[in-house]
Amino acid sequence: MKYCKNCGEKLDDDAKFCPKCGEKVKALKQTDQATQNTQNNSANQDSLGTIAFVFMILSCVFLGFYLIPLIWCIPMTVCLNRKLKSGEPIDIGFKICILIFVSLIAGILLLCRNEERQN
Repeated sequence: MKYCKNCGEKLDDDAKFCPKCGEKVKALKQTDQATQNTQNNSANQDSLGTIAFVFMILSCVFLGFYLIPLIWCIPMTVCLNRKLKSGEPIDIGFKICILIFVSLIAGILLLCRNEERQN
């Protein structure tokens, strides 16, 4: 799409004169059109690269949220297994932490489990 250099009116691609002000329109050379197309393609590629970069940052943030819980899920699971095998009582705080941070179902089952305290 071309515009008049005198008044800024939109022009048809094949227009010789501006319909608003009557100014003669210079024809764009093929090289000018090719340069304009190359600049448009370059701008589109830059936009796609920026969007891809934003999605990469978002992916890293969300993967970080999955990695951090995994860091404490494994030690809590190992600790629970050790306590169950040795017969140690499981503290209420530990059960609530499992309920909140690891598994809702496992936490409920542990809270419902009847523990005999050794004095």
